[in-house]
Amino acid sequence: QVQLVESGGGLVQAGGSLRLSCAASGRTSGEYAMGWFRQGPGKEREFVAAINWSGSTTRYADSVKGRFTISRDNAKNMVYLQMRSLKPEDTAVYVCARDTIIRYYPTSSSSEYEYWGQGTQVTVSS
Repeated sequence: QVQLVESGGGLVQAGGSLRLSCAASGRTSGEYAMGWFRQGPGKEREFVAAINWSGSTTRYADSVKGRFTISRDNAKNMVYLQMRSLKPEDTAVYVCARDTIIRYYPTSSSSEYEYWGQGTQVTVSS
């Protein structure tokens, strides 16, 4: 089993920044991609960003490109999401997830992720 715990959420004004962290524990061996998803109020869960094992390949939703940056520190079993120029529409619960299989190009499909955290709330005020 793999446990994922997110942190770093909070309340921020529009235009502000936040850095989310995801700590992995348990059976963390293996070169798996990691992803961030979010679910806003009254909305379905949507893909935000993903990164492969080495960090050489990343993938972003169009809505966050140029504003969000995903990174990872494998030595610490950590994944990060740096969020800048936040907008009210970024308000959501942000969840990190681990891919089911090892792949070079991270996927945006939530069905391909096996382990999920509980999420951290991000609220952006206008």
